[in-house]
Amino acid sequence: MSFFKKLKQRLTGSSSKIEQGLDAIVEDGGEEETVAPEEQATPAAPEPAPEPAPAPEQKPAPASPTPPAPQPATTPAPTPTPQPAPKPAPAPEPPAASPKPLEVERAAETQPTAAPEPARPGLFGRLMGRAPEKTVVRRVLDDDMLESLEELLITADMGVDTALRVTANMAEGRFGRRLSVDEIKALLAAEVTRIMEPVAKPMPIYAKKPQVVLVVGVNGSGKTTTIGKLASQFRAAGKSVVIAAGDTFRAAAVEQLQVWGERAGVPVMTAPQGTDPASLAFDAMTRAEAEGADLLMIDTAGRLQNRADLMEELSKIVRVIRKKDPDAPHNTLLVLDATTGQNALSQVETFQKMADVSGLVMTKLDGTAKGGVLVALADKFGLPIHAIGVGEQIDDLAPFDPEEFAAALTGLETGT
Repeated sequence: MSFFKKLKQRLTGSSSKIEQGLDAIVEDGGEEETVAPEEQATPAAPEPAPEPAPAPEQKPAPASPTPPAPQPATTPAPTPTPQPAPKPAPAPEPPAASPKPLEVERAAETQPTAAPEPARPGLFGRLMGRAPEKTVVRRVLDDDMLESLEELLITADMGVDTALRVTANMAEGRFGRRLSVDEIKALLAAEVTRIMEPVAKPMPIYAKKPQVVLVVGVNGSGKTTTIGKLASQFRAAGKSVVIAAGDTFRAAAVEQLQVWGERAGVPVMTAPQGTDPASLAFDAMTRAEAEGADLLMIDTAGRLQNRADLMEELSKIVRVIRKKDPDAPHNTLLVLDATTGQNALSQVETFQKMADVSGLVMTKLDGTAKGGVLVALADKFGLPIHAIGVGEQIDDLAPFDPEEFAAALTGLETGT
């Protein structure tokens, strides 16, 4: 299963919330319109082209669609099936061979004068093969509808500022037009994609060895699992990786990281419980340098952004790492839990000050109806979004794709 299909299946909370809201908004004040599927007109037109043999005789036929003049040419012969092989004498008969079998039957039921009808095969075929008309509810895009759209996006955790900006851009050049739910979905998905395209960037890989990747975040955001998945993916890409279990306060976190390390075939460096995490980070850099590792991924203990003492501890880790390498850490990934909603914004602000965050990873998008927070983060901070996660399996973490995310978030059918 492709990651997009998985994302679309699992991001049902957000997409269904937005879909249901859009349905309610359009139905409230909308009106039904009958829509004829004109797409079927095009396939009918090229049907007469496959018969090049009677081409010389088809030219005079279009000149008179209804006049009875061609009656002498229409002998009782058109009814039988041997039309594909007409006799050389009644050459004018080939025009009757161009219609489809249904048209031949129709011509036989009416009168011989129906033979000239193939002169307009596109129109006739269109009438015969026409699909049933369908009704679509459309509503005028006015101030009331825009206000409802803003409220819907805010409830999906897109944030007030982002929601206002998105709806304003959707309305530009379309105010006063009648729009259906599908048309609004397409507009919304396009606007979300536009906001998120500049931040959709994979984690950069540098020539520096070891490249130090510091992973930070609040308790329960999925840091340890994310490190294991990333390490496995880097290893599969041919990179040598060392993991440092910097959460020295929780034995369970160290054990979990060791399980992931074994699964990925990556060594995990640990220290006794209660060891200073900054000291472990320094020792891990020394080991990674000695082994010539490409990447050193340092896990850190989860810490709430409002705990000044814990945030200061994180700053200490960064200071100690820089004694070994002034440019380290080369990447500081902030792992965010999508279920925290707007609280993710304050997390980014605080961690950016303390640890100079260089990129984001959003996890647990499958467990929330508020995936719009990722749009708010991109709109407000512009930090690169390296990857998103929708589950616990190794392949449930993938590079961020703005178009796929926008389609899954809005419930847009893409045919993928």
